[in-house]
Amino acid sequence: MLIFAGLGNPGAKYAGHRHNIGFMALDRIASDHGFAPWKARFQGQACEGRLGGTKVLLLKPETFMNLSGQSVGEAMRFYKLTPDDIVVFHDEIDLAPAKLRVKTGGGHAGHNGLRSIHQHIGPDYGRVRMGVGHPGRKEAVPGFVLHDFAKADQEWLDDMLRGISDGAPFLADGDTGRFQNAVALRTAPPRSSTSPKPQPAKSPDPQPKPETPDTRTALQKLADKFR
Repeated sequence: MLIFAGLGNPGAKYAGHRHNIGFMALDRIASDHGFAPWKARFQGQACEGRLGGTKVLLLKPETFMNLSGQSVGEAMRFYKLTPDDIVVFHDEIDLAPAKLRVKTGGGHAGHNGLRSIHQHIGPDYGRVRMGVGHPGRKEAVPGFVLHDFAKADQEWLDDMLRGISDGAPFLADGDTGRFQNAVALRTAPPRSSTSPKPQPAKSPDPQPKPETPDTRTALQKLADKFR
């Protein structure tokens, strides 16, 4: 069994925030793959289902971002799992919008949700880092992530969430390469290799031959009329 934990803040006022993209990813997986209804469990909302041949618990902590580790740690201990069985979906300001990377272990890079999870289960869990872009200045980051996605972001955001859902069975099987490829097929589909065939060049129109000057005398022209 695996736990896929999406990070975010509970409540309608936060639902569209960049910080809540982890919740959005899990909602899409649950909807597309026929998971059971969401129920209040482990200080959050949870539902169970299967991805490929693997049983998966989807978990959205409702402890607010800074205490996400309480919920994740409780669920992990209940099922007697290890950090290797946990995959956390979260926003990543160090990746461009629509870019996605998977990694295991490492630091929390100042992300408060990851910092809390580190405190409760250690750093050796999987992460799906979903790029939301950077505002350009460090002091602007809190306001940036705690703000709704712009209308201009909706197309790539939907493509990314669709790709995550497409690839979720591969991720559950441990095939991170195929998972990332599934996302890339949505966010950056390959261009068609067929291109219009070049048209053959048209032959230039033949140039008219220059007229031969008439050198006959007036008497010859008159004589030619009666021949």
